[in-house]
Formats: sequence, structure tokens, C-alpha cells
Amino acid sequence: MVNYSEVSEFILLGFRTAPDIQILLFLLFLLIYMVIVVGNISMIIVIKIDSKLHTPMYFFLRNLSYLDLCYSTVIAPKTLATFLSKDKKISYNGCATQFFFFALCVGTEGFLLAIMAYDRFSAICSPFLYPVRMSQQACARLVIGSYICGGVNSMIQTGFTFSLHFCGENRLDHFFCDVPALIKISCDDIFVNEIVLFILSALIIITTTTVILVSYAYILSTVLKIPSTHGRSKTFSTCSSHITVVSLFYGTVFFMYAQPGAMSSPEKSKIIAVFYTLIIPMLNPLIYSLRNREVKNAVKRVLLKKLSFR
Repeated sequence: MVNYSEVSEFILLGFRTAPDIQILLFLLFLLIYMVIVVGNISMIIVIKIDSKLHTPMYFFLRNLSYLDLCYSTVIAPKTLATFLSKDKKISYNGCATQFFFFALCVGTEGFLLAIMAYDRFSAICSPFLYPVRMSQQACARLVIGSYICGGVNSMIQTGFTFSLHFCGENRLDHFFCDVPALIKISCDDIFVNEIVLFILSALIIITTTTVILVSYAYILSTVLKIPSTHGRSKTFSTCSSHITVVSLFYGTVFFMYAQPGAMSSPEKSKIIAVFYTLIIPMLNPLIYSLRNREVKNAVKRVLLKKLSFR
């Protein structure tokens, strides 16, 4: 019988660099996190306040901003603390909690992006049925469904990962509690865990990208039938921001989780993880605000209202 020693905490090795570089990384990550908080909260407030943005597309966008804010907040504060502190420990339960909410938010965001593609398909390809397909109740059910799917994925991933035994080794070669780093230090046979990670990731990616690709195939077909160049450009411009966000999100998630052997390079994993845990949540509100005339106009209206009250 194998005698397993209990692991009550993990040590986040993070980015192993010189102290001066650690301070620079702290400042960089702090700046990125501040932009994430300000950008996503601003997006949520603007959509909530401006009545012209009370449409299904912006209802989904508000939820996207909320998810970006949540899962970056699950990661960033602890990461910032480890840059300046010699104590890089995180409790076993804290690690499990961090991973659960991270997996919940990321999984939910994948399904939400697919719903947003379906919303654009309905608006462009079936404008007369759009009010029925995307009623207030339908939108709420779709968002709740995405959270349920993300929650199921998170529970399975967390359950499988934290049922592993850790034989005294508690040093995670990562800056947060993620599956690849955790299963790497387990003394159990991790074959089943790798298969579960691959299957769940592939299932989510295949399901959601199929919805996205089919939706945009129909959108492209419809747009090409519009006679004027201006009309085609104006119609497709409502999708450009979403296409950019989808490309960034799915590109990094695929390279991180949906490739066999993707977890073999810790340094590569950290760089990719920084991109989808911090860079993408920072870019999303900027992409939607800079490339969306309605959002820019809404921001101007909100600012003018505030100035008029002074």
C-alpha cells in the first residue's frame, strides 16, 4: 500500500526571475489589471445606464465584461502578491477554489461567445424572427444555460484534479492553480486526467466553434447578397469586434488545453496563460469600444450627462 503524505498548501513558483524583474512584472501586471477593472466596469455601467444599449447584443456583452472581470480577479490579486512577497503559498482549499471559479468563468465565456454569434446570425439572417428568438426571457435562459454548462465543466475538472494524490511535492511551476501544473506534480497515474482534460476542452471548443462557424457562414452568405458595398460593410461591421474576440480567446485556449502534450512546456504555458487570463480581458472592452460606434456614442452620452449635472 502506498503511503501518501498530505499536502495542505502549494507554492506558486510563478516567474522565476531576478528581484528587479519581479518588481517590473508586478508593475506591468498591476497596470494590466487596473485597465481590466476600469475597462470592464465602465462597459457594464455604460450598457446598464444607456437605454439605447438595452438590446440582446449588449446584454450578452455586459455578461462578457462581467466574466472577464471575474476570472481575471480570481487570478490577478494572488499573482501580484507573489511578485513582492517571499511567501508564495496558497492553501490546498484556496487552490481548489481558485481553479474552480477560473474554470467556471472561462468555460462559461466560451459558451457565451457562441451565443453572441448566434445572436448576430438571428439579427442579420432572420430580422423578422429576431424579436421572438431573442426575447428578454430567451436571452436570460441562454446566459443561464452558458453558466450551467461552464459550471458542469468546472465541477468535473475540479473533481478529477483534486482527487489526485500529491506525495509531498507542492511546488507548482505556474503563477496560479491550473490543471497542467497540478497534475504534473501528482504521484498518481495522470493518464485519465489528461484524457478528461483533452475531451472536455475539445468538446467545448468543437461545440461552440461549430455554432460560431455555422452562424458566420450564414451571415457571410446573407451579407454577400446585399447589393451595395456600403450596406455590406455596415452590416458586417456589427460582427467584426466579436470575430476578433473569438479569434483571440479560442486561439489561446486551443493551444493551452486542446492539444495532447500541451502541458509539457511550463514556460510556454505561463506565457499563453498570461494572454488569456489578463491580456484578453483587458483587450475585450477596448475592442468593443474602439470598433463599435454605438458603444462610443453611448460613452459620450453618459459623459455628457455627468457633466451636465455638475
